[in-house]
Amino acid sequence: MSKVFTLAEVSEHSTNKDCWLLIGGKVYDVTKFLDDHPGGDEVLLQSTGKDATDDFEDVGHSSTARAMLDEYYVGDIDSATIPSKATYTPPKQVQLNQDKSPGLVIRLLQILVPLLILGVAVGVRFYTKSSA
Repeated sequence: MSKVFTLAEVSEHSTNKDCWLLIGGKVYDVTKFLDDHPGGDEVLLQSTGKDATDDFEDVGHSSTARAMLDEYYVGDIDSATIPSKATYTPPKQVQLNQDKSPGLVIRLLQILVPLLILGVAVGVRFYTKSSA
């Protein structure tokens, strides 16, 4: 029967002399592997004290790397000691114009602004021709 650890117990092992990782509900003592890890020991040390499953999976480890975990296995985690992951809930969007039809002011602006721009362009052109 395997030993069951709490997250607090696993978190105590977070140095380069004593490094444990929690991956997929299992606890691994990777201290002897720190010097051999292709990504360096810092990558592993940054993943201590938490559930490192996502960190491990995001890298896309090979089947060989996954098989190597077996030799570092020391026990299982008490899942009740792992905080649940918070899920992101986006804020509710405020609907300012619920009727979907533009108001009278908007419709007037849609007509008057282009006419104003056209008038200014014609005025500038006329002014530059008469000045020359």
